[in-house]
Amino acid sequence: MIHDLSGLKQTRHTAAALQGGQTQTGTLMTIRIVRLGTPRAADEGLRIGTVRRPPRGVPKSEFASRDFYDVWYPVLSPSPELVAQALHATDDKQWRVFVRHFRKEMAEPDASRTLDLLAALSHQTNFSVGCYCEDEARCHRSVLRELLAERGAVIG
Repeated sequence: MIHDLSGLKQTRHTAAALQGGQTQTGTLMTIRIVRLGTPRAADEGLRIGTVRRPPRGVPKSEFASRDFYDVWYPVLSPSPELVAQALHATDDKQWRVFVRHFRKEMAEPDASRTLDLLAALSHQTNFSVGCYCEDEARCHRSVLRELLAERGAVIG
């Protein structure tokens, strides 16, 4: 079954403006941007792995218990070509080229709708999105952070 989520962004932005990023009970909900494999925060909620490949050498049954992720969602990871481009970006100019190309990939319908959904969910529940990279500044997580914020997500 396919659901039309095209109106979701407008509705959630309106709700967020009225509620100031809080639920009706006043509890602030957020998205956390995390490094996969690091210890979880106490109220982090569901952890979504936005990576191209599962962690090597870790049994699938242990992904969550070892703080990698609860749900693997590669739709929000760069294409294999862009992963290679990011790994070889040695200066700010090359990184900006990667960011431009990744933003273009995230503008594709499936990724864009997912970002809209996550931004809306950030007003209702805690969860996190993450990748393995050590330095968020040189990771697609930094771009996801920007894209989610542009959609009105509450980011902690």
